[in-house]
Amino acid sequence: ACGTRQRLVKKGSSNLIINEAFTSRKNETNNFIMIQNLLQKYNVPVPRYTSYPPANYFTDTFTNTDYEAAIEASNTASPGHISFYVHIPFCRHLCHYCGCNSFAMMNRNVVERYIEAVHVEIDKVKERLAPGRKISQIHYGGGSPTAMPVYVLKELNEHLLAGFETIDQPEIAVECHPGYLDEEYWQYLTEAGFNRFSLGVQDFNEKVLKTVNRRPALLPVEMIFRILRSKGARINMDFIYGLPFQTAESFSETITRAAVLQPDRLVTFSYAHVPWVNRQQLILEKAGLPASEEKSRMFEAAKEILGGTGYKTIGLDHFVLEDDELYTARQNGQLHRNFQGYCTRRTTGQVYAFGVTGISQLSSAYTQNSKDIHRYIEQIEDGSFAIAKGYTLSRDEQITREAIETLMCNYTLNWQDVATRLSCPVDEVKAATAYDEKRMREFAGDGLIEYDDDHIRMTSEGALFVRNVAASLDKLMLHSNKSFSKPV
Repeated sequence: ACGTRQRLVKKGSSNLIINEAFTSRKNETNNFIMIQNLLQKYNVPVPRYTSYPPANYFTDTFTNTDYEAAIEASNTASPGHISFYVHIPFCRHLCHYCGCNSFAMMNRNVVERYIEAVHVEIDKVKERLAPGRKISQIHYGGGSPTAMPVYVLKELNEHLLAGFETIDQPEIAVECHPGYLDEEYWQYLTEAGFNRFSLGVQDFNEKVLKTVNRRPALLPVEMIFRILRSKGARINMDFIYGLPFQTAESFSETITRAAVLQPDRLVTFSYAHVPWVNRQQLILEKAGLPASEEKSRMFEAAKEILGGTGYKTIGLDHFVLEDDELYTARQNGQLHRNFQGYCTRRTTGQVYAFGVTGISQLSSAYTQNSKDIHRYIEQIEDGSFAIAKGYTLSRDEQITREAIETLMCNYTLNWQDVATRLSCPVDEVKAATAYDEKRMREFAGDGLIEYDDDHIRMTSEGALFVRNVAASLDKLMLHSNKSFSKPV
C-alpha cells in the first residue's frame, strides 16, 4: 500500500508539473500576443523627451543676446546648482549607427584651436554666473572625448572647477570609447579628476560591431574594470539594441557577460533609425535591421537578465544596483533627468554647454551652439558666443516640461507634487498640458496606465510606451509636423 501511495504521489506531482508548465506557456503566449497588439497600435513615432520641447523645435531666431539674458535669469531660478557639459566632437572613425554630432578627427591645428575656443567659452559663461552657486555635475560627451590626450581633459576639468565650490560628491563623468585606450591611458584618466566612467561597449558580438563600424575594446573589459575599480571609480556600461545581426539570444549573451562585471549602472539604448539626421545609417538598412518584435524581445530579455542579477529599472533604459542613489530617488518619486542623463534632485543643475553643437538647458530657455566646427571656432575667437538656435519656453511649456519629465522618469505623475514644485494650483498644471480624459481612458483600457484625478501611473506592461502617454500631455503634438523615432 505504501508503494502504491508513493506511485500515486509521483504521478500526481508529475501531473501538477505538467499543468504548471502548460499554464506557464499559456501565460507567456498570452503576454506575447498582448505585447504584439500593443506594438501594432502604439509603436508610432513620438518624441524621446530627453528635453521638452524636443530639440527639433528650436529656431534660428534665438540670438547670442538672448542666451546672455537666459544665463542672467538662471542665476535666480531653480535648480540653483551648476551643471557643465563639454562636447568633444572628434572620433578616430565614425560608427554607422551614430546620431550624435561627431566629426572624423581633423588636423592638429583645428583640434588645438577648438580646445582653446572651448576654454574661452567657459570663461565667457563663468563670468556671468552668480558667485556662491555650486557645481553638481560635469559631463563630457561627443564624439569621443577620449580621442583627446588625457592632459587636455584634465586641464578642462581644472578650468571648470576653478572659482566655484562643488556639492558633496559631485558627478564628474566622461564617455569613453574603449576601442583605442591602452592601460596607460586608463591609468592617467583616473587621475584627471573624473569619478564616473561610461564605457561605450555597445555589444560584445564582434560581427555586430564590424557591421556598424565600431571597434571592440582594445583591452579585455575585465581588465579595464580592475584599473578603474582600484581607484574607487563608478562605472557605467552602454549598449545598443536593434542593430544588424543582433537577436534576442545574442544580445542576452552580451548582457549576461556585462552583468557578471557588476557595473554600477548599465544602459540599453534602443537604436534610433533617423537617416534624415545621419545618412550613414542607410548603410545599416542594407545589412538589415531587426523587426520591432525582435527589438522588443531583446529589451525584455535584457531586463529579465538584469533583474535576476540585482539590477533595478530606471526610466526607459537604465539599470542600476539597489544601493544607487538613482534607485532611491525613483522609489521616492524624485528621479529627474537633464541633458546629462538621469540624475537626482540633489545632483541636477541648470546645464551650461560648451563646444560645437552643445545644448544648454536653462530654466527659461534652451540654446544650441553652431553645428559648423569652423564657424564655432571663428565666432568664439571673435569674442562672441556661437549660438545657432534656441527656444524660449512659455509658462505653460515650463509646466508641461515638469509634468512630462516627472512621468518619463518615475513612471508616475502626481499632479499635486508638480503643482507644489511650481508653486501653482493643480488646475493650472493640468490646463497647461494637453490632458484629455478620453485618451486616459483609452490608455487604461489597453492596460498601459492606471489613473484617477490625482495620479497617472504606468503599468509594468505599459512602461515600454511611456513616451506615448507623455506625448498625449504635449500640446505641441496636437499639430506637429516634426519627425521622431519609434518607441521600440
